[in-house]
Amino acid sequence: MKKRSAALVAATLLLAVAGCSGGGSKGSGSAAAPADPTKVSGDITVLTHKTDLAGNGTLDRYAAAFNKIYPNVHVKFEAIVAYETDVKVRMNSDKYGDVLMIPAAIPLSDYPKFFAPLGSTGELSQKYRFMENTSYNGQVYGIPTNGNANGLVYNKAVWKQAGIEKWPTSYDEFLADLQAIKTKTQATPLYTIYHEGWPMTAWQYNIGSGSCDTKANDNLATDTAPWAAGKELNQIDTLLYNVVNKKLIEADPTTTAWDGGAKSGIATNKIGTLMLASWAISQMKAATKTAGGDPSNIGFMPFPTQVNGKYCSVIGPDYAQGINIHSDHKEAARAWVDWFTDKSGFAQDEALLPTLKTGELPPELKAYQDAGVQFIQLTQEKNSVVTKIDNQSEIGLQKPDYRQKIVDLARGAAPGTLDAYFADLNKKWAAAIKSAGS
Repeated sequence: MKKRSAALVAATLLLAVAGCSGGGSKGSGSAAAPADPTKVSGDITVLTHKTDLAGNGTLDRYAAAFNKIYPNVHVKFEAIVAYETDVKVRMNSDKYGDVLMIPAAIPLSDYPKFFAPLGSTGELSQKYRFMENTSYNGQVYGIPTNGNANGLVYNKAVWKQAGIEKWPTSYDEFLADLQAIKTKTQATPLYTIYHEGWPMTAWQYNIGSGSCDTKANDNLATDTAPWAAGKELNQIDTLLYNVVNKKLIEADPTTTAWDGGAKSGIATNKIGTLMLASWAISQMKAATKTAGGDPSNIGFMPFPTQVNGKYCSVIGPDYAQGINIHSDHKEAARAWVDWFTDKSGFAQDEALLPTLKTGELPPELKAYQDAGVQFIQLTQEKNSVVTKIDNQSEIGLQKPDYRQKIVDLARGAAPGTLDAYFADLNKKWAAAIKSAGS
């Protein structure tokens, strides 16, 4: 399965959506957690973007395990390829399943129109991560299926062949390591997946990782020059530029691919590194196994910089499961959401960060944390303001065009210099701050 846009992985993305209205009050009300599993009944439909897991029977196996506890609840999955687009349209009616992955384009302020409240933010935050991302006015309206940690997926065999024994601790060291891969192996040091578009947005979600600053995204609401020298966006984008400019990427980024490029390449030792968050680990391991290789060759490293001798990795929620406020089977729907989050083992199976705070970390992330990587969560107080500024500036922090332009500048496919581009970005951002009145 092609992963949904990386822009949806991060906690910082909540874009405005136009024209959605819930309509009606049938079945409205809260979705309380059921007390007695044997007394819960109903047929529920779960809308999912996990087309691969629906197609290979994995989700049905989860449903079978769920039925051992809730024998009178029947779960039907509806896998949707163009998930964001199709579900957003369906939400103009009240027919959008009983449980659904909340589309990233729905603003928090609209959650009460579409989703049943699941409990207070304070109470549920004691049990789960990321509740502030799905809360409005003190109520939680969605529980993420899992979380993701930022970093880079890499092929251990390739890095070892290049003579690299430890993770880079600085941008210069990272560039030197990629150069060693280019010089000593036949592998592409870093594969951008430029042509697919959405993977380029993964660079944005390193904001906070390079500074270990939980307010890194919120600070953009008042920073009139976030691309000034020494600031985090400048550093992230300069690193991307240098990787490309030093020819440490694929020969022609305009022809890159996901399945036939990134996945197959890293699986067969033809790619050293991918700028992708932890959600990609399981997919790359599966691709390696399919190719007849050793899945343990797939590793995960932190963004290559440290603060006071420590790495930081921003963690954020993936899609959150919400309950349709119009559902006639809210208790059954809540049973599924709670069981899937608490008991299914999905996060561990897919090498993902569990939403449940007491959930066991999968081996890949446990090794990551044991190596001294500190997980941090970005604050959300100014998220809507930052989104408004970003929209007015027409930069598109979570859109591929912005970073694709940097790649084009670095490879000589677009006129201009990086410094001039940074100056233009600062000018647009400052004007948008003034216009937004922040």
